Amino acid sequence: MLKHMVRSLFARPVTIDGPAAGDAALRELAAKVEALARRRLGRSLSIREIDAGSCNGCELEIHALNNPIYDLERFGIRFVASPRHADVLLVTGPVSLNMHEALLRTINATPQPRWIVAAGDCACTGGLFAGSYACAGALDSVVPVDLRIAGCPPTPLQLLEGLLALLEASAGKVKAAAAPPAAG
Repeated sequence: MLKHMVRSLFARPVTIDGPAAGDAALRELAAKVEALARRRLGRSLSIREIDAGSCNGCELEIHALNNPIYDLERFGIRFVASPRHADVLLVTGPVSLNMHEALLRTINATPQPRWIVAAGDCACTGGLFAGSYACAGALDSVVPVDLRIAGCPPTPLQLLEGLLALLEASAGKVKAAAAPPAAG
């Protein structure tokens, strides 16, 4: 027993390496998200995450966005505790009957302009829980959804790409709405 304890003290941990910290694609994506958020909102992007009844797999990937590898705070993207301060509601899981009312109240408490994002297969389609007696269905069966990010669970990079696509789409709508009508 003592031999095993001594060996474990001097052995290296058995773990796998994480993604490279200096990933150029991540920096480029985050810089685009920050620039579009500032142009569209005039400030950084604030996200409120809502678990509507998920298995917590998506939450693990969402929380990884704040770890030292991705560190979204440095790009002006932050998670907020109150829906009253949020620009984006990032919803995971199918909408369970127990969370239906709480989800609607949270959405109503979020000021306009706001975007509702379905993150993960369960929020997009109902996933494994579709048709369950305890499930109200996918997110879009309860409220209109602006963006769907598929995956079980989606990776942090997929989540960031989804936020970028959302901001690009909304910036395009703003440009189209701001363009003067063509003279006929």
